[in-house]
Amino acid sequence: MTICAAIRHVTRYKYDRLVTLGAQTIRLRPAPHARTPILAYSLKVSPGEHFLNWQQDPQSNWVARCVFQELTDHLTVEVNLTAQLDVINPFDFFLEPDAEKFPFAYDDELAQELKPYLQTAPHGPLFKDYVGRIDRTSRNTSNFLFDLNAQLQKDIKYLIRMEPGIQAPEETLAKASGSCRDSGWLLVQILRHLGLAARFASGYLIQLTPDQKALDGPSGTEVDFTDLHAWAEVYLPGAGWVGLDPTSGLFAGEGHIPLACTADPQFASPIQGLVDECEVEFSFEMQVERVREQPRVTKPYTPAQWAAVERLGDQVEEALQKGDVRLTMGGEPTFVAIDDKDAEEWNTAAVGPTKRHFADVLIRRLRDRFAPGGFLHYGQGKWYPGESLPRWAFALYWRGDGMPLWGDTARIATERAQRHPGLHEAERFIAGLARRLDLSPAYAQAAYEDPWHYLAKEQALPDNVDPMDSKLEDPEERARLKAVFARGLRQPVGYVLPVQRWNAQGLAQWRSEFWKTRKGRLYLAPGDSPLGFRLPLGSLPWLSPLSRPYTGPDDPFADLPPLPQRDAARQPYLSGALESRAWTERLRNIEQQQTVEGASIRTALAVEPRDGRLCVFMPPVNSAADYIEILSAIEDTAAELDTAIHIEGYPPPFDPRINVIKVTPDPGVIEVNIHPARNWREQVAISEALYEEARQSRLTTEKFMLDGRHSGTGGGNHIVVGGATPADSPFLRRPDLLRSLISYWQNHPSLSYLFSGMFIGP
Repeated sequence: MTICAAIRHVTRYKYDRLVTLGAQTIRLRPAPHARTPILAYSLKVSPGEHFLNWQQDPQSNWVARCVFQELTDHLTVEVNLTAQLDVINPFDFFLEPDAEKFPFAYDDELAQELKPYLQTAPHGPLFKDYVGRIDRTSRNTSNFLFDLNAQLQKDIKYLIRMEPGIQAPEETLAKASGSCRDSGWLLVQILRHLGLAARFASGYLIQLTPDQKALDGPSGTEVDFTDLHAWAEVYLPGAGWVGLDPTSGLFAGEGHIPLACTADPQFASPIQGLVDECEVEFSFEMQVERVREQPRVTKPYTPAQWAAVERLGDQVEEALQKGDVRLTMGGEPTFVAIDDKDAEEWNTAAVGPTKRHFADVLIRRLRDRFAPGGFLHYGQGKWYPGESLPRWAFALYWRGDGMPLWGDTARIATERAQRHPGLHEAERFIAGLARRLDLSPAYAQAAYEDPWHYLAKEQALPDNVDPMDSKLEDPEERARLKAVFARGLRQPVGYVLPVQRWNAQGLAQWRSEFWKTRKGRLYLAPGDSPLGFRLPLGSLPWLSPLSRPYTGPDDPFADLPPLPQRDAARQPYLSGALESRAWTERLRNIEQQQTVEGASIRTALAVEPRDGRLCVFMPPVNSAADYIEILSAIEDTAAELDTAIHIEGYPPPFDPRINVIKVTPDPGVIEVNIHPARNWREQVAISEALYEEARQSRLTTEKFMLDGRHSGTGGGNHIVVGGATPADSPFLRRPDLLRSLISYWQNHPSLSYLFSGMFIGP
């Protein structure tokens, strides 16, 4: 990922008459200790009639000494160099044990060698006060230097100062501003007063436009840039000279190319010498140009290469359209966290402490990008052998016709919301929801944990163990027992409202009933899953197979009408029509509904306070239209009660009129199941948007091995091909095509190597 950059630096002195030039000392050649490789260098001096001798000063800096024999009206110095800007880690060192913590002292022999760099000059009260306020608490030396450098960057405002010379540290502190050489010399003096050997560094600074804008902090220059710069270097046993740039508050990196490093800044001037008395016109120019760039993670293709990829995609798309293939393509790209790639959850574990938060942030950004009127569903996903619970799965649903499914995004609680609603709010919510579905709130029932199960668990504990601190080896079981006994077995977990679509007399309505069990209450199956997944359906009155209410999807090949408008289900309630109905008439024979013949509902809405949020459990329904109706009632209830909720439970049934994006956990990664694109340009737009939103969520697709090699995330990164509807799928319209693809793959096993990572096999 090397970038080679060429610098052209021209300095011109134009005199108003012919003058005699004394010997000129030029310090514009990268110093021998420069860590950035210099591939080419040239120095041109005009007038051409001169003698040039390369020397090294007492600090081993390169010095060109020019002697001129004739009168001249100008002096021009031109430097051209090419630098190989490999990334340099400024912390790539191991300090001597005695120097790992600040403060430390140099041994006698080293202190003698560093004597010129330890000399301090007398300073005024401002400098003494500033040094006196520096925190000298013992801590890691690198951390101390970073903090000191960053603090100086905050305290001293950077300004471009064209006047010659360097401000005294006292003056810089008094003005709270200075040029790079002023703040660099101030840092040198501070370090020396702290007992650390320091020297002044003058050199080139190369700053290239980053491939990507920074997520936090400054993004750097908008254009490639170079200039003469100054900073400080401190000597650390075990590391040598380490550069500190107080102008930026950072350690020196590959863009810092030292030309002269000295104990006194007067011996680091780029050009120094005598000239006859005259008027002089001074000018300079500095240019930097990228001469070679290798493909890299943040810029794998040149603009021309990427344009060629897009043209090829357009050609393929044209062929697909001519053939009436109707192909759609989605994908399952995977991401890892930018900030903590070594954590177990970003390497091997499927779930972890931060994944849910990252997924929540990402899916909300995707909602804002793709589906402003979509709704978020917090459900359950994959469940593999050996895992005690199904993994979570976040999904974003939205209508393909552009109509909203959900209006107010503030009504969906964030993953880190900690409002801690109680049972009273859950009871109010289920009652309000029942009214909006034209059902009596009296049908809502409290649901409890099974006391017999947990009392048996308590009885099985050792005599000297508290259930609140059960000492069980299984952490999930410990947490479960603690939560149950902390809440109390007499307290409801939440509230249940049995619901089922009832089509009668040409009207589609919802109906409900009381659920009756032998125990007299609704006691949930033990577990940690949402209340709606633990309903005691097996304890409800027995139904013959013919009487059971089955739910199933609609015919996927049927012609579907447009989905109902979101407000359609709300209008009867909003107009007051439902209030005019007499619930008492419908409830007159409630007791009779408890018979086997009447008690046939086996699906339910549920509301429970959990994990700091109010969670609403969606029941399974037959059609997307039914789901939309319940969803509208839920949002209106949340607005009426001014609360934010999580929607969980069953997702909408499959419907090609509704799009979906899912964000789920997988071992070491977060996986995004992106919605399919119908053409190439849509695929490009979706991909670019997804990766940008993931990056803004502090997720990336890059991981690296210890030796720096790029390894990707380690996730599957699958693609999914098909059709917009089952009837449009090219694989269902042409089954022979699917057979051909599979058999071709089977007969060409070498294709596996094309898509493999570092390993093949189990």
